[in-house]
Amino acid sequence: MALSELYTKYNRVWIPDAEHVWKSAEILRDFKPGDEALELQLDDGMVYPLDKSSPQLPHLRNPDILVGENDLTALSYLHEPAVLHNLKVRFVESNIIYSYCGIILVAVNPYKQLHIYGDAVLQAYSGQNMGAMDPHIFAVAEEAYKQMARNNKNQSVIVSGESGAGKTVSARYVMRYFAMVSKSSSKTHVEDKVLASNPITEAIGNAKTTRNDNSSRFGKYTEISFDRRYQIIGANMRTYLMEKSRVVSQSENERNYHIFYQMCACAEQSEFKSLRLCDADEFRYTCMGGETGIEGVDDRKDMEETRRTFSLLGLTEDFQSDVFKVLAGILHLGNVEIRNSSDQHLAAFCDLLGVSPDGVTRWLCHRRIAMVAETVVKAVPSERAVNSRDALAKQIYAHLFDCVIQKINAALQVPGKQHSFIGVLDIYGFETFDINSFEQFCINYANEKLQHQFNLHVFKLEQDEYMKEDIPWTLIDFYDNQPVIDLIEAKMGILDLLNEECLFPQGTDQNWLQKLYNYLVDNPLFEKPRMSNKAFIIQHFADKVEYQCRGFLEKNRDALYEELVDTMRTSKFPLLANFFLEVEPEGLGTNGIKVRPAQPRVKPANKNHRTTVGEKFSSSLYLLMETLNATTPHYVRMWWLISANEEKQTSHSSQSYT
Repeated sequence: MALSELYTKYNRVWIPDAEHVWKSAEILRDFKPGDEALELQLDDGMVYPLDKSSPQLPHLRNPDILVGENDLTALSYLHEPAVLHNLKVRFVESNIIYSYCGIILVAVNPYKQLHIYGDAVLQAYSGQNMGAMDPHIFAVAEEAYKQMARNNKNQSVIVSGESGAGKTVSARYVMRYFAMVSKSSSKTHVEDKVLASNPITEAIGNAKTTRNDNSSRFGKYTEISFDRRYQIIGANMRTYLMEKSRVVSQSENERNYHIFYQMCACAEQSEFKSLRLCDADEFRYTCMGGETGIEGVDDRKDMEETRRTFSLLGLTEDFQSDVFKVLAGILHLGNVEIRNSSDQHLAAFCDLLGVSPDGVTRWLCHRRIAMVAETVVKAVPSERAVNSRDALAKQIYAHLFDCVIQKINAALQVPGKQHSFIGVLDIYGFETFDINSFEQFCINYANEKLQHQFNLHVFKLEQDEYMKEDIPWTLIDFYDNQPVIDLIEAKMGILDLLNEECLFPQGTDQNWLQKLYNYLVDNPLFEKPRMSNKAFIIQHFADKVEYQCRGFLEKNRDALYEELVDTMRTSKFPLLANFFLEVEPEGLGTNGIKVRPAQPRVKPANKNHRTTVGEKFSSSLYLLMETLNATTPHYVRMWWLISANEEKQTSHSSQSYT
């Protein structure tokens, strides 16, 4: 039957709508090839004559009898409006948040607690085949566990979706499932420790954004190790691109990392008195976004949970005290007034972190410059001094973050040989805000790589298998986003040109941007905005995103003046001094236990070239893809709908992911 023959009287279609994204309409008379218009009547009664100057007919609506299916592949027509409508009907009418789309679990974030994750529900899914019960996150976890045990092959669960869609919570449920169904027979309670790592990593790595009160500002791949009896014997975390800029700057209605507010809420407690803390709205680094609290969140109570889980992991009181000292030092550093050597916050920073006040004051405000015949010390403008202060705060926090992750990894290692593993990936979703910078660029680059891996696994490899076996097969024309990845990471691509510009001491964001305009002008996925010469546009697989070029070079270089580094190195506070050692330990945890470093070690092309953030991130993505491709992946796709998230929703509700 020709497609046009389906456009007959009484059949229904979907029409794009500015307010509702898609609206349903009924066809008023049969459409025949050659007709110049398709006459429609909207559900609200208004007649809508559709101009047929465009060759594309509107999407057909599924019969009502199919709407509400628990597997989207059972629909007659599978396209964006059909998917959105089916998910909405299941959520609004039946409060069902899970659906399948073939091998993918699709989940809608309800933004409220649902009583579908108790131990009785967990036990009900244990041992069941994936299609035997209603769609659920536990069904995906069970399938991964079962395939690992049956096929002796490593597995991974990839949780993806936009920022605010609920990835972190879903990853938590997956890990809880593995902990419950594969309890260790030893007395180490390693499965409890695996779960206990979540409150800590969320405290130091999550923050409130305009879209999500608990947004992960870093990527995390947790590799859960099993022995030959398929019981948990340990775990290891790899982290990706922690958003350092948030430490010193937040947008309106956003917060810094949760841990800072937890500490400020406990400022009056005896164990925090020595840190000289005050309310969060009195520190520059915690009040930039405006309101410092989150409705429904008790920061003081959350601090109790953070400290409890520190202890459960075996991280000593002394180590916890050192962590809080560093964090308090960062807050005081943010309040330092440049060129005021008697500043109380400068004194607090130096006392807490054991560094010389004279050294800090001198090298925040001056720089040593090597000339042909001599070396001179020159005062820097106040703006550059502020940038140095903020760069130091970001660097200290990044080192502390890596240190805590390394300590957690060491705590999650127990004696015993790994037989197999299941990896759980909880990584930042595709982001597009009013202002998009280097962080959004890297985040969206990571999502392009994950989308390509998904395409490769679900479509390309499946088609290749059918063709190899000579099974009748109609090729599916799927969107291949490799050209976007090439635009970003290939020779003379965006990252390559950025790294090149970073080599020049006088390199600027504007010079780099001009090179992009010159070299990439013919690439259909790259655009120069009409009304701006300070930004560029990339047509990503999910959306078109405009990036502001300001700050790209500084964030990619991630440089800190050597004089400040030397000052930190001579600190009398061992933890801080170790952060700035020239030779870092090669992935050794406490007690000599070898743990995989959170970030890959990338050797610069030559010894005079400092490895950039972009190069490190690209290398870490390569290692992640290599790991995922060596496992059997299981996909959980997180969504949010307007009806589920009316307050937090800040962009187009329709999502054009495959």
